[in-house]
Order: sequence, then C-alpha cells, then structure tokens
Amino acid sequence: MPEQEWQPPSTLVDAGFEQPPVSLYVHIPWCERKCPYCDFNSHEHFSPGLEKPYVSALLADLEQQIEEQAIPSVTSIFIGGGTPSLFSAKSIDELLKGVFSRVNLAPGAEITLECNPSSAEVERFAGYRKAGVNRLSLGVQSFHDVALTALGRIHNADQSRRAVAAAAEYFERFNIDLMHGLPDQDHQQALDDLSEAIHHGADHISWYQLTIEPNTAFYSSPPKLPVEDTLATIQGEGEVLLHGSGFQQYEVSAWARPGEASTHNMNYWTFGDYIGIGAGAHGKLTRPDGAILRTRRSRIPKDYMASIHNQTPPITEHIPEQDVVVEFLLNTLRLQEGVPTSLLGRRTGRSFTEVEAVWSTLAQRGLVTPGDQRLSTTPLGYRFLNDVIGAFLEG
Repeated sequence: MPEQEWQPPSTLVDAGFEQPPVSLYVHIPWCERKCPYCDFNSHEHFSPGLEKPYVSALLADLEQQIEEQAIPSVTSIFIGGGTPSLFSAKSIDELLKGVFSRVNLAPGAEITLECNPSSAEVERFAGYRKAGVNRLSLGVQSFHDVALTALGRIHNADQSRRAVAAAAEYFERFNIDLMHGLPDQDHQQALDDLSEAIHHGADHISWYQLTIEPNTAFYSSPPKLPVEDTLATIQGEGEVLLHGSGFQQYEVSAWARPGEASTHNMNYWTFGDYIGIGAGAHGKLTRPDGAILRTRRSRIPKDYMASIHNQTPPITEHIPEQDVVVEFLLNTLRLQEGVPTSLLGRRTGRSFTEVEAVWSTLAQRGLVTPGDQRLSTTPLGYRFLNDVIGAFLEG
C-alpha cells in the first residue's frame, strides 16, 4: 500500500516531542486447539518441524524492520500467541539470542512469554528461564474443571496449580490470566478463582470478563452466561478482594502489586512504539518527523513465512494527522490514573487544544478531570469508559 502524504505538525517542537520508547512484540500463532471464545490470530495443526523455519522468519522480519527505522534500544519483549509455549526451550533460546544480537536491550528489560498450564509445557519453564525469559504469563482462565471444560481449554485445574507452582519456582515475576462471567458461573466461583490466584503468589493478575466476539465458535453457538446482576456482583466483590489483597488496578483488566505493573503493557497504553514480528503481528512506529506508522503482517503462517522469504515489507499505513490525538486518548484513558497532560506533546507533537472542547464537556459531566495537569477519567468516567471514548470518536 503506498504511503500517504505526511506533513509534520507545526506544533512538533513546541509540544516537546520526544522519540517514544520501543518494545518488541513477537507473535507465535499456533495452538493445540482453538478455544471457542478466542478471536486472536491463532491456528491449529502445529508440528515441531515448524519451529526452526519460523524462528528464522521472525529474525529476518526483525532485521528488515530495524533496517528501515533506527531503534536505539528495546525496553521490553513480549512473546504472545497463539501458544508460544508450544515451542521448545531451545527454539525460544535461539529466538532470543537472535534478537539480542540485532537490537540493544535496555537494562533490566522485561521479557515475557505466554504459556499454557499443560504438563508438557510446564516441563519447559526452567529452559525458558535459562534462555532469558524473566516473566511468564499463564493462561489459567479458571481453577474450576467445569469452567475449563466449558471454555474448551485443554488443561485441567490441577495442571493450572502445578503450572503456577512451577512459575513461582523459576520466575520472580509472573502473571495469571483469569476470566469471569463464564458459562453458568456464580459469583462465589469467580471469587474463588481470584482467591486462589492471589494465594499462589502472583504479582500480576489479568482479570477480564468473557465477551462473545464475532468469528468465534461461541458467537455461532452462544453459551448461557451469568445475568447482569451476577456480573455486577462479581465485578464489585472481585475489586474489593483484589484491593484488600494489595493489588492495584492500573488498566481496565490489569491488576498488580505495587511496582509490578507490566513494562510492556505500560509502554503500549502510554502510546509508546512497538515493533511487531510474526504472523498477524501489528506494530506502531514513530518517525523523527512525528509521522506515526501502523504496520501489520499477513495472518496466515505459511503466507507470512513466504512474505519474509520474498523480503516483502509489512503493510504500512500512516495514522491520519487528525486522528493522532484521539488514538493517544483511546490508549491512555484505559489507565486508571491516566497520564500527565504533557505526555501528549512528548508522544505525538500535538496540542491538547485539539480536543479541549470535547474534554471540557466531559469534565462538566463529571467524567474526566480538568485536564490541566493530567488526562484521566474520574471514577465515574472509568465506569463508563466506553461513553468517554465514544465522545472523542464522535468528535
């Protein structure tokens, strides 16, 4: 796709524009089985013979993208999927060694790998740690077998517990993914899941409600989900439990103990840049002149690897100049504390005056703070975040 004409904003220097920090997202697209609720780019029919050529493609992809834009250093690496833990520790080691040889890694950089709790994958944890992974994200979803069966997961509750114990043994930092609002789930079952995750010593919990997305098996054949009153009770009592256990909500579905918020998540939600490599991976890169580019790769693994073999660059689009501030807010307002108002200028070179009229209207309704020091919602606005975001989209 040809690049659109771009004119740097006249406010670029005045707004204090700075080159954003850069993280790296690596997508490994295969799963042993597609879950009925999942709308991520994931594919079945994995075989170990795919690992070596795919790692080679990932490193060639990275090399191509950093040749086109200078990257001073990478602040974090997130290996997501799909199910990255289908790959052997040897393959993850080769991947990370290849990354380390191509980019500078910031001191203390966070390197996260998503893992399934199945027994075969847990056996690889020690190898992942030795390869350089320093944080795991475990796709537990529930500690109840009935719920896991309803979700189409391939692991059971006992395997989840063993995986969490192994994560705690090999890693100082790990996240547990939990879903609530599951088929036929009552509020006590949801709270029991949270309590168990907290008991196991997780420093970060991603806790989110099951939603039925288009192009999923659940969309075609919806399960029976809890009624709105039950969902509200789960949300309210769950938040009380998390707060009482020393967790802080820093993003809509992300809870962490003090100092344990994910570096990679924070870079994303504060409108930092990220290189995306792998089948279906998306990226965001800011040029020195302030132009912001979105990149994406082919979703189908074989098509992706063919495109890398043919040295095809990622599909690239500019964020239109008039959309930059709104896109910044779509990210940053998901953070419970928001961001300093000055970050808008530093990340985008744009001025707050572009959205000041809409912001002022929302402030009068008690949905956002005044905006002179911080761009954030009020507690009421955070409850109705979709309405706040919708106001900016409508302009």
